[in-house]
Amino acid sequence: MGEDSFAKDYEMARMRFELGEYAAAAPLFAELVDRSALEPPLHGTTELRLYLARSYYHSAQLSRAEEILRAMLVDHADDHYALLLLGRTLQRQSRHDEAKPHLAMAKLLGGYDIDGPDFPDP
Repeated sequence: MGEDSFAKDYEMARMRFELGEYAAAAPLFAELVDRSALEPPLHGTTELRLYLARSYYHSAQLSRAEEILRAMLVDHADDHYALLLLGRTLQRQSRHDEAKPHLAMAKLLGGYDIDGPDFPDP
């Protein structure tokens, strides 16, 4: 498969995502992440993995989102958006104490306003 095929598949996945069809977008992004490591020219996977994690998050596949985000943070520990999304993913699983350090780092690095009703005080 060539660059044109990858680009077309990427646009299809993004279109599904933009239409709010997150459950349909997730397997498309998962395939692109896998392909990106195998097909020349090799593509970076950061953006693809973030779209994949967001697709999982929005389609309530929270354990999958968490897995992708934790793997991303191994490679890019200062990715403020990945930290924010991991914190929100943990919150949606009622794991508020685990979410706090990730949200605090996201606030510090990205300036996000994380105070709110879904970030309870202890």
